Amino acid sequence: MLIDTHSHLFVEEFSEDLPQVIERTREAGVSYVFMPNIDSTTIDAMLSVCRDYPGFCYPMIGVHPTSVNESYEEELAIVHNYLSTSSEFVAIGEIGLDLYWDKTFLKEQLFVFEKQIEWALEYKLPIVIHSREAFEYIYKVMEPYKNTALTGIFHSFTGTSEEAAKLLEFEGFMLGINGVVTFKKSTLPQSLLTVPLERIVLETDSPYLAPVPNRGKRNESTNLKHVLVKVAEIYQMSPEYVAKVTSENALKVFGIRK
Repeated sequence: MLIDTHSHLFVEEFSEDLPQVIERTREAGVSYVFMPNIDSTTIDAMLSVCRDYPGFCYPMIGVHPTSVNESYEEELAIVHNYLSTSSEFVAIGEIGLDLYWDKTFLKEQLFVFEKQIEWALEYKLPIVIHSREAFEYIYKVMEPYKNTALTGIFHSFTGTSEEAAKLLEFEGFMLGINGVVTFKKSTLPQSLLTVPLERIVLETDSPYLAPVPNRGKRNESTNLKHVLVKVAEIYQMSPEYVAKVTSENALKVFGIRK
């Protein structure tokens, strides 16, 4: 069993061939696909896909940091309305900070991130954290929650072993590993040598970050097998064992039983 803990199969890049993508994904041994929301414009499409493929695709709700702008209060209100009226979401995500493109709304990003963390605790849901060019900010926001019931995934971890060690201080959290680990110049394989397999989940971030040998193409959950093979190689364990452990890790985080 393989689990893709982070895939945007509901975006327009899949609008013409989603059934075929899903079929290929299942044939590749993927049993579950977890879908992080982006903002209010993607909720309907995400829920539609999850309802078309129940028990296979699972939705999250949240405001992505790159969607935080002048209308952040409206976006938060929509998320809160869904959280208070629906129980179909398995996590709050993806949320966090992104200072790669623009720092204009840093203050608002911080507020939106913290508000959604508070809701995660209130509604007893894990969070899925997006962090780009924002490690120190993320750590500072998260530190007060270290001894709380908060759980989740640090999505698309690509940092150093020192950064990994700091994130592992949050005992209820996993590191999400995707196609970046297969890139020729990636330092991630070295960083992972200090991370227990029991703290890792696999992801694709489809349609982005396609792994080698498909780098540069549209990514899809089918490609999770390439991430698996690379991670198994790093840990010098069988792909079957790595698939088993990372899948158990994912089900534990999302509170889903086989």
